[in-house]
Amino acid sequence: MDFKEKTLNKNYLYKGKILNLRKDDVSLPNGKTAIREIIEHSGGSCIYCEKDGAVYLVKQYRYAYGEEIWEIPAGKLNPGEDPKETALRELEEEAGLKAKSIELMFEVYPTPGYSNEIIRIYRAWDFTQTQMHLDEDEFLSGEWIPIPKLKQMISSGEIKDGKTLIALLKALG
Repeated sequence: MDFKEKTLNKNYLYKGKILNLRKDDVSLPNGKTAIREIIEHSGGSCIYCEKDGAVYLVKQYRYAYGEEIWEIPAGKLNPGEDPKETALRELEEEAGLKAKSIELMFEVYPTPGYSNEIIRIYRAWDFTQTQMHLDEDEFLSGEWIPIPKLKQMISSGEIKDGKTLIALLKALG
């Protein structure tokens, strides 16, 4: 059976800087119609960095949750930007690190029920120290966290960010 739904009408309710909101009319496989609420997002990239038995994480206040969250360096794709370049850019902006080599670990669909966002998770090797270049509305701190402490942070629920958990669990096995 083909489960594909056909878009009958795209109705934009909001177009913003980071996302767009649509309320679409769709035709279902059984011929009936339904409504799908969709958040359009350009996607993002993040980057896992490990050195000398420690992993680089940033701690950033996330308004939607009302708390500071531990994350691997990450950011949204600019229009037309290659996801690999986004990962490299964010690593330098948020960590002050330049990686000579990176590799795609995963592509993740964080919220498939209502968004088209794709997050690419990269792993970096061979770093050189540069300068952080935070956006003017970005406030965060970063640190190299030893792997045993990271495992404890995962077990205790201190690390809650999905992309970060996926990268850590894959890399730390």
